[in-house]
Amino acid sequence: MSYTHKIQYYETDKMGVTHHSNYIRFMEEARLYFMASNGFDYSKIEEIGIISPVIGVECEYKNTSTYPDILNIDAQVIEYNGFKLKIQYVMTNQDGKLVAIGTSKHCFLSKDGKILSLKKAMPDLDNKLKELCVKN
Repeated sequence: MSYTHKIQYYETDKMGVTHHSNYIRFMEEARLYFMASNGFDYSKIEEIGIISPVIGVECEYKNTSTYPDILNIDAQVIEYNGFKLKIQYVMTNQDGKLVAIGTSKHCFLSKDGKILSLKKAMPDLDNKLKELCVKN
């Protein structure tokens, strides 16, 4: 599932290169798009009392991007065990050149901060994440 982000001028530094911190934001945009595209909009998940905080994030920068590049961000579930989720993001520019590879790790909590098993709390999301996971 590919998400597209156009690099904005304000996302670049003095050298005209996309500032490294923005790639983490791009990953979040792609994750929200990925989840919504698979029928699970974050706002709806939160409405039923489930939150999914980021518990870890990594990003390896391979090539620079600049304004007004277009990034294609492919997100996929690479680990899921019912309690924790790991998503990988592969970011390429409009020419297909690899720009960055990142991952984000998440858990699932009730609004009062208790760890949830999605199998019990939201079985349809649990089944979808198992189906989407490329390493299970």
